[in-house]
Amino acid sequence: MRNSLRAVLVTVTALAPALALGGTARAAVDLTDPHKKDIAMQLVSSAENSSLNWKAQYKYIEDIDDGRGYTAGIIGFCSGTGDMLDLVELYAQRKPGNVLAKYLPALRKVNGSDSHKGLDPNFTKDWATAAKDTAFQQAQNDERDRVYFNPAVQQAKQDGLRALGQFIYYDAIVMHGPGSDSSSFGGIRKAALNKAKTPAQGGDEVTFLNAFLDARKKVMKQEEAHADTSRVDTEQRVFLKNGNLDLDPPLKWKVYGDSYTIKN
Repeated sequence: MRNSLRAVLVTVTALAPALALGGTARAAVDLTDPHKKDIAMQLVSSAENSSLNWKAQYKYIEDIDDGRGYTAGIIGFCSGTGDMLDLVELYAQRKPGNVLAKYLPALRKVNGSDSHKGLDPNFTKDWATAAKDTAFQQAQNDERDRVYFNPAVQQAKQDGLRALGQFIYYDAIVMHGPGSDSSSFGGIRKAALNKAKTPAQGGDEVTFLNAFLDARKKVMKQEEAHADTSRVDTEQRVFLKNGNLDLDPPLKWKVYGDSYTIKN
């Protein structure tokens, strides 16, 4: 009997770290998890491109008349804000003489404006050609992560936010940029901090995220191109009201009146 009991105790003791690890792993699943990250990409694509097929957006390019020149690719790299220039420079470093390399002088000149000077008439066609190149696709992935995804998730984790909060930060930094002025991500976060504490500060996660979304909506309404706040109202706020702080599927939401579902 004692030997049997000892065997049970040994078995339970051996399993304890695994059980604890399993619990920790579940709590630690965040937006860097490949499946969660893919969900985040689909959510952003639903708002940016009216499609869940985010990988089809490598070739996307148009001027959406928001004062940022051409908007393109999987995350909306803009010719007027510097991130498109950084992307094309990275592509040129990795693959010299590529079809977009010749536009680097023009991209440097139009940076900070909505001008197409030196880009038209063939830039959009050449962008679509480049988008078929896996090297350019990887460059888009890497710049997305470096400039937007990684900083957003890192800050969210420091603030004690789970996957939904990490996505809320990511979507905001995609639209508003990673700056610190009042209309950029840093300014929006600062405004939220004036209203509520982060979980890392001992605050309530839902309360803080509502404060962040309130601050973001205020900024969005100040810019005509972003005045439609449905990606907050009928997407992120829906997940928040449902208490889905881990951003677990199934997910149902609307953006610009269109309905979307991620089943698993």
